[in-house]
Amino acid sequence: MNTPAHALLNLALLGSGSGRGHTRPILWGSVLPDLPMLLFYLWQRIAMGAPEAVIWSERYFDRGWQDFFDVFNSIPLAVLGLGIGFATKRRGGVAFFASMLLHQAMDLPLHREDAHRHFLPFSDFRFESPVSYWDPTRFGAWASLAEAALVAGCATLLWPRFPKPRVRAILVGLAVLQALAWALLYGFGWLPSP
Repeated sequence: MNTPAHALLNLALLGSGSGRGHTRPILWGSVLPDLPMLLFYLWQRIAMGAPEAVIWSERYFDRGWQDFFDVFNSIPLAVLGLGIGFATKRRGGVAFFASMLLHQAMDLPLHREDAHRHFLPFSDFRFESPVSYWDPTRFGAWASLAEAALVAGCATLLWPRFPKPRVRAILVGLAVLQALAWALLYGFGWLPSP
């Protein structure tokens, strides 16, 4: 899933009931697993001047970068954080790590060759799903359409829950970022159209 979709889904699922009032930890937990990839991309593209094809077909798979990405996508480490949050009665910590776990659970069935080692430090196993959230040869066009519907549904559900203009601006911003991600992948020819 694209990062904005994680943020909206996690807010929709975790931001009500006992999660109400923990919007920031839920948002941060929903995006933290993807932040290392953003840093990687900015470093490769801006600092190193690498072309897109080299970034995503070669450098993304460098062992050092993979280690960096996978630490932030480790389910055991997130479970440890969740346990500490429960043990110390830190509801914000619980919301943060629950949000990370939800992100990781949604990534498992949607990554193929770019799958993470979700079970570090206990295993180097990568679950390579038959479905990719982005690759049209692996049902990526369908996955992206389902993701777009999910984003629209979550944004609609969240709209009345968050009446403050600032929070609504964040909701709109996340939906726009999701639309831009789709446009960059399919609309501008980086990948074949769905």
